[in-house]
Amino acid sequence: MKLQLITSTAALILSMAAYATSALPETSESETAGPELIENTTLRPVFGQNLFEGFKQAEFKGFNPEYTLAIGDRVTLQMWGAYEVAVELTVDAQGNVFIPQVGPVQLQGVANKDLNNVIEKKVRSVYQKNVNLYASLNAAEPVKLFVTGFVKSPGLYGGFSSDSILAFLAKAGGIRPESGSFLNVELKRNGETRATFNLYEFLLSGTIEQVQLGDGDTLVVKTRQGVAAFDGLVENPVQIEFANGQTSLRNALDMVGVLPEATHVRIARNQMAKRNVEYLPMTETTDTLLQSGDEVTVVSDKMPGTISVSVEGEHNGQAIYILPYGSTIKDLMTQLSPNSRSNMEAMQLFRESVAKRQKGMLEVQLQQLEQAALAARSKSIGEANLRKSDAESILQFVERARKAEPRGQVLLGQNETRMDVLLKDQDRIVIPNKTVLIQIYGEVMFPNAMVFDNGKTINDYVSAAGGYSQKADQSRVLILHRDGTISRIEYNDGWFSSGLAQYDVKPGDEILVMPQADEKTMQYTSDIMQVIYQVAMSTAVVLSL
Repeated sequence: MKLQLITSTAALILSMAAYATSALPETSESETAGPELIENTTLRPVFGQNLFEGFKQAEFKGFNPEYTLAIGDRVTLQMWGAYEVAVELTVDAQGNVFIPQVGPVQLQGVANKDLNNVIEKKVRSVYQKNVNLYASLNAAEPVKLFVTGFVKSPGLYGGFSSDSILAFLAKAGGIRPESGSFLNVELKRNGETRATFNLYEFLLSGTIEQVQLGDGDTLVVKTRQGVAAFDGLVENPVQIEFANGQTSLRNALDMVGVLPEATHVRIARNQMAKRNVEYLPMTETTDTLLQSGDEVTVVSDKMPGTISVSVEGEHNGQAIYILPYGSTIKDLMTQLSPNSRSNMEAMQLFRESVAKRQKGMLEVQLQQLEQAALAARSKSIGEANLRKSDAESILQFVERARKAEPRGQVLLGQNETRMDVLLKDQDRIVIPNKTVLIQIYGEVMFPNAMVFDNGKTINDYVSAAGGYSQKADQSRVLILHRDGTISRIEYNDGWFSSGLAQYDVKPGDEILVMPQADEKTMQYTSDIMQVIYQVAMSTAVVLSL
């Protein structure tokens, strides 16, 4: 009774899987009609979001010789000879330092490399001889900065006065991408703003103002300003920030980078109560302005002029054919050069979109099988141990099934309209050679290839391959014909219940002997059998549990 249930269930599943597979070519052909719009509606990161990863451990104890001194910087001065002094000087609010017995020296705006010369020139105006000096900027002074505003972890962080503000922002976890501004970061001292930073300038041109940091300074990240999102045919599908409430679409596209195949831009305007959409060619983006909340999708809106089709197998022609868009197999046939070994009746068509669809259908079944195995409940310890063992076996089976790669074959068969099938770009045509061999594999002792004999039955070929294995379901056999069609053989007690001819095998066919599901996994039998049949028909590989 159990075997009968498995058999009837597997037959139903096989019929459903065969129907789904046979429906694939029609779906894939419909995908070729009309222009394609490439979209991506997933949540996009913010431009510059990963900026701080490289600054987390950054500390700089030296100083850039091009650094220009600013108010608050400290300078150590040593003089010896006729006049001796060792003092630390601070650039005051007027930009000066005051040297005893010499007077004020203007240092604001002086480059670090010129510091010693500027001070020496002033000293020489007072002490022309017998006085030597050395001046240096206190670049490695330890400081603590308050980092606050829209950062991930506001707080007090230690570093050096010569460190970049990027290092302190990194220590605070970086700017919060959903609310912090990359265009408005302020450095404050005693309540007054010393400098304002636009981090996009650093990202795009590598320039950032070098400021000598002081103990107790505060770094404040303001709230972000206008934001527009970009996706589609762009190099960086991100959100970008802009100031003043609007920005040029052309400038924004230059920032995110547009792929060469892009032709149009779709802008979703979200400011008003109703969502409005604009659609314009790339040539009209120069004078268009973006506002905060806009969503920009860059697309390729063009009909293909030609397609590329590869031809493999037994023929004397070229490997790649360029055809007008909308060409059929019949159009391709006029350019092919078959030879005496070409089996044109068994011509095969493989399509990438079909393979992806088969892979997607298989993945759905595998996820359902995983969920069923992991969610099973048990009423006793013994049953729980059995369920655990079953689940482990099923998960291993799922892992192996995920590695199967569907071939994406379109089942042409011998249908009268097969020559009218529309070809798609990157299609692959395979012309088999004429052969007298058949192949048998799956649950047999010695999978092999053997010479076709018109008088042999399925059992004869199985016997020649060493007979059925212990895991074989002797009532279930698939025959994969060279043209892609599939015959399902139900063999019971020496007769074919499917009604097919006893000698349905043809030269070049592949005989697949299916495995049987273990009776202890009865509750998963239908899911397992469906996966086995899907893998067998799409990849010509027989999996067993």
